Amino acid sequence: MAEYKLEVTIDEMQYAGTWDHVSLTLFGNEGQSDRTKVDNFGRDFSSTGTTGTYTIKTSSSLGKLLIVKMEKDPLVSPDEWYCSTIVVTTPEGDVILFPCHRWITRGEEVELRGGRAMKVFEDDHPLLTEQRKKELISKKSLYQWKTMTEGLPHIISFNDGSNPPPEICLSISRFTELMETQSSIFDELNLKGMFLSTKTWETIEGMTHVLCDKETTMSAYVKEHWKEDTFYGYQFLNGCNPNMIKCCREIPPNFPVTEEMVKPFLETGTSLQTELKKGNIFIYDLKKMDGIRPKDSNGELLHVTAGLCLFYMNPENKLKPIAIQLHQKPSEQNPIFLPSDTETDWLLAKIFIRNADVMDYESTHHLLCTHFMAEVYAIATLRCLPAIHPLYKLLVPHIQSSIHINMMARSLLLGPNEILSVSSLGYEGVIELMRRTHAETTYSSLCLPENITARGLESVPNFFYRDDGLKVWNIINRFVKAVVEYYYPTDEEVGKDTELQDWISEIFTHGFLGNKATGMPASFHCTEEVIRFITMVIFTVTAQHSAVNNGQYDYISCLPNGPIVLHKPPPTTKGQSSMKTILETLPNVGVTAKSLVLLWVLGKRYTDFIPLGAYPERFDEPALKQMIKEFQAELSYLSEEITARNSQLEVPYTYLNPTEIENSTSI
Repeated sequence: MAEYKLEVTIDEMQYAGTWDHVSLTLFGNEGQSDRTKVDNFGRDFSSTGTTGTYTIKTSSSLGKLLIVKMEKDPLVSPDEWYCSTIVVTTPEGDVILFPCHRWITRGEEVELRGGRAMKVFEDDHPLLTEQRKKELISKKSLYQWKTMTEGLPHIISFNDGSNPPPEICLSISRFTELMETQSSIFDELNLKGMFLSTKTWETIEGMTHVLCDKETTMSAYVKEHWKEDTFYGYQFLNGCNPNMIKCCREIPPNFPVTEEMVKPFLETGTSLQTELKKGNIFIYDLKKMDGIRPKDSNGELLHVTAGLCLFYMNPENKLKPIAIQLHQKPSEQNPIFLPSDTETDWLLAKIFIRNADVMDYESTHHLLCTHFMAEVYAIATLRCLPAIHPLYKLLVPHIQSSIHINMMARSLLLGPNEILSVSSLGYEGVIELMRRTHAETTYSSLCLPENITARGLESVPNFFYRDDGLKVWNIINRFVKAVVEYYYPTDEEVGKDTELQDWISEIFTHGFLGNKATGMPASFHCTEEVIRFITMVIFTVTAQHSAVNNGQYDYISCLPNGPIVLHKPPPTTKGQSSMKTILETLPNVGVTAKSLVLLWVLGKRYTDFIPLGAYPERFDEPALKQMIKEFQAELSYLSEEITARNSQLEVPYTYLNPTEIENSTSI
């Protein structure tokens, strides 16, 4: 008689337990056990965060233990159960980890592989080969691609309003908290009678003080300083969208800014040409938005300005706007606005640039470049890499819930009456902007070090997004390098891994639509290529998402600082505006309410937040556990460094502090 001791751990998250029975079957290279209901006296699997110990007896040793099959038998109600791990101690004294870390539904059979992570060509038993093949067939049948719209990355085939498989769902606590957050803020604004109102705001103060009880330190600062040129410039480096500004060495011919125009705003004794050569002039140019048809609202087209803004980094290291043109083609009806214009003319010009920027930011840099790409990486990982694959173990914590949150986002952001659809661009305009952005996206633009260099921003002072982002990138890169080189000691092993090759091929085909001009790899030839690509993936779905997501409420809940829609056309002549013009231009009461609901939901930190580097127990190899500890230690040191720096800043930059970076795109 042989005895196998099993430790079954239930996750700590809310609702992880079950009242149902659980049955296990062990498979070894010399036989299998009977299907055994594991049941002690008491509650067993209903208590979260607990570990139960069980024994399965067999007539003789099963040899090398290969697979644990788990089934949840019906007993009380059709609930789901979240099993973290099963640890088996064999009669020979081997202790083997069988990671699960997923929801299991009633009647579902789950086969777990234990021990060292294995590549496809390393499986050495027919049972393992068959299990691997069966798992991928099942996953490819369940997780299928479909086209959302031409020119954009493909998405999951599930309908956005449907319930996806529990394995890829948001946690029940996250989903519940998210819905309750949305409901509470909606009810609050609805009681104020805001949602159906088309009234113009009577004062800026009224517009910016709707949710005074929900102010953050940063949102309060924005309300006080949003009109200031120095804060306006700061946002293009460290606000929600630090992705567009570039160093300008030559003024574009369609932006005829002259020396005479801007000389009063430069340091005494210098010139525009001198500052261009020094690298102190920067440009924001939204030419990709030019020509997109705006939204038709009640029979009238709204207005979209594909504008340009010129910035100057002054000797005090303050970035300030010095010239704004609201359309791409210069003309008498398209004047260049300057800080010396009337206060309301200059403020109105800045508001129109911010309107274009916030639409571009929300639809492309946030939704497209982090959320939609996270979904691509998630679908490819689920379809192409079995759970025993080393890169599945590495990546799955970073794609957790990405598909489900995107299904919700497509409804909450792009639905007929939702925020991006009521923006100045409208649904069709937003989709076209995303198409254009995706067509221009290159592999190097997704790699932060290369992105910063290409934009000429290596030495810009007070650029905390760059400083913190590059440090996070390098820490991720060192960790990924250690893991990949451990499992792929030679380039030959990269080429032999057909699952890895299928994975990158699907990403190239369905994410980047087979476009070779992107520079995106369609296959891997060496470990260096794998390291770079996986670094980019992890950075995108964690740090980059944090940088463009976490500050939304801070910066845009003050709607004049980031209006999603403007009701009046941009000015065509100077000297005609007033504060009344600005109030009539800014979002009305109803659009303000709709915006605030979304911003509060997206800006909240939820109770089941998992920070970057918090890997659940999936790797059984001591070397990998050590790599994870070193990764976490580096992130912790960086967090202390950023916290110390922020304590000295008037405007702290927190969004890339590792303690604020969520481990996956889950909101």
